[in-house]
Amino acid sequence: QVQLVESGGDSVQAGGSLTLSCVASGSYFSIDAVNWFRQAPGKERELVAQRTKSGSTYYADSVKGRFTISRGDAQNTVYLQMDYLKPEDTGVYICNALGYLRPGDRPDLDSWGQGTQVTVSS
Repeated sequence: QVQLVESGGDSVQAGGSLTLSCVASGSYFSIDAVNWFRQAPGKERELVAQRTKSGSTYYADSVKGRFTISRGDAQNTVYLQMDYLKPEDTGVYICNALGYLRPGDRPDLDSWGQGTQVTVSS
């Protein structure tokens, strides 16, 4: 199985920046995509950013131009750089990895971290 550990969450003022990290460990064949989700109180979990193994990225409209997802030199680490933070960015940020635990025709890896809290005050 794959374990994902997030870190970097904090309390900041609006306009500030944070960098979140997601580190994967364990046994797996390949991670094809890493997603960052956000869970705000009273709201549904939403996909904030995605990075695929090929380097393609996706951003929710609400964070486009402010957030950047990237992979570290250690290929088991993915970062989410968050700039110009707004109070509506507040929530628990959760890392999700999709791919293959072992070679096969169908992906069988879908792991989630515990999340890291981001609080943005106005």
